[in-house]
Amino acid sequence: MNSLDHRPQQNTEESVGELVKQASEQISQLMRQELRLAQAEMRQKGKRFGIGGGLFGGAGVIGFLALQALAATAIVALDLIWPLWASALTVTAVLLAVAGVLAAVGKKQVGQAGPPAPEQAIDSVKADVAEIKERAHR
Repeated sequence: MNSLDHRPQQNTEESVGELVKQASEQISQLMRQELRLAQAEMRQKGKRFGIGGGLFGGAGVIGFLALQALAATAIVALDLIWPLWASALTVTAVLLAVAGVLAAVGKKQVGQAGPPAPEQAIDSVKADVAEIKERAHR
């Protein structure tokens, strides 16, 4: 009778072990599937980002060409009033003045940004370390 009592217990232990093994395999398989899905999603997003970036770059080139055409148009229009050299010189001076203003404003913005370190995060980490040290001494 003792051997009969032992067999069902062993089968129960084996079935629980088998269930744990199956669950572990299923979890591993699920994780691999999730990782493949994440990789596919990131690949698709990367392609879209690349296409969008290329389109922005193309728009920038076309915009630059449009500004050149506008400058040429301004020179031709001013040529109706002034000599061609004076028209070209005036448009060039205006463009240089606009570039100078943009550079000055950009420099000011970069200066206000401060050092390229995450200051708030560094301060937060320092505060966390100080708190941990204080609690360790208590």
